[in-house]
Amino acid sequence: MKSDRISSIDQFRGFAILTMVLANYMGGASIIPAWLKHAPDVGLTVIDLIAPFFIFAIGLTYGLSFRHRLERDGAFKTHSHFFTRYLAIIGLGAIISAGETAFGLNPSSIDWGVLQAIGMAGLITLIVIRLPSVYRWIIGAGILVVYQVVLDHFWLDIVVRSPHGGLFGSLNWAAMLILGTALADLFHGEGRWKKAFPWASLAVLAAGIALAFLSPVSKLRVSTSYVLVSLGASALLFLLFHWLTGRFNWRGRFLVVWGKNPLVLYFLHYLVIGTFFLPGIPAIYQAAPLWLVLLEMAALIGGISAVAYWLDRKNIVISL
Repeated sequence: MKSDRISSIDQFRGFAILTMVLANYMGGASIIPAWLKHAPDVGLTVIDLIAPFFIFAIGLTYGLSFRHRLERDGAFKTHSHFFTRYLAIIGLGAIISAGETAFGLNPSSIDWGVLQAIGMAGLITLIVIRLPSVYRWIIGAGILVVYQVVLDHFWLDIVVRSPHGGLFGSLNWAAMLILGTALADLFHGEGRWKKAFPWASLAVLAAGIALAFLSPVSKLRVSTSYVLVSLGASALLFLLFHWLTGRFNWRGRFLVVWGKNPLVLYFLHYLVIGTFFLPGIPAIYQAAPLWLVLLEMAALIGGISAVAYWLDRKNIVISL
C-alpha cells in the first residue's frame, strides 16, 4: 500500500461508496421518501449525485496511476492493466445485474448497472488518458454535445428504458470521467493551475445549470446538463473534504477505511441486502416500518464497516 496516498481522496472515495450503499438499500424500502431516491426522469435528487461522486473519485487518481505505471512498466503492460481492470468491473456489474434480474429486482430486464457504466467509462477514457489536459477538455465537451444531439433525435426511448442509460448512456458517463481527469490535473498541478481548480469546478457547475434551460437535467437520460451539474458538484464537494483535511487536519478515519477497498465493500453490501430481501416477506424489507429500516441500515453499515476496518488492520487493499 502506497505511503503517499492523499487522505482527502480516500475520504471522498469512502464517502461516495458509503452513500452508494445507503442509496441502494433505501431504493428498495417503500417508506423512504421520493426525494431520497432517484428522480424518475427529469429532475435531480441528492441521490442522483452519488454515482458521479464515485466517477469523479476515479478521475482524481486515473491520470496519476496511469502515468506512474507507464513509467514503471511501459505502455503495453499499463494499457493491459487498465483494460483488464475496467473489463473486470463490467463483469462484476454483470454478475450483480443478472442476480437482480433473477430475483425480479430489475423491472427493465436490461442487465446493465452502475458498475457497467463505470467500466465502460473507464475503457473509453483509457483511449485518451495520455493526451494533454486541453485535448481531454475538448474531447469530453465534444462527446457531451454529440451525445445530447443524438439522444434528442434518436436514442431517447431506448436510453430511458435502460438502467443508467445503458450502453449508449456510457458515452456521457465517459465524458464525465474524461472531464474529471482534466479537472484532476488542475488539482494535482502547481501554482496557478492548482488555484484554478475551484474556479474550473464552479464553471462546470454553472455551465450545467445554464444548459438545463435547453436540455433537462436527468440521470435517467444521462443528459449533458446532468453530467456537468453533477461533475461540478462532485468537484466542489471534494474540495470541501480537502479543505477540512488541510485546514483542521481532519483525518476522516471512518471514510478512509471505506475508501481503500470500495469495490469489495460495494459487492458485499448486495449480499447483506439480499439477506433482508430473499426471505420474500415484504414486511422485512420492502414494506418494513421506519424503525426496522433504520435498524437494518445500522446493521448494513456496521457489518460492512467491520470488514473495512479488518482489511485496513491487515493492510489489505484489493483493487481491480
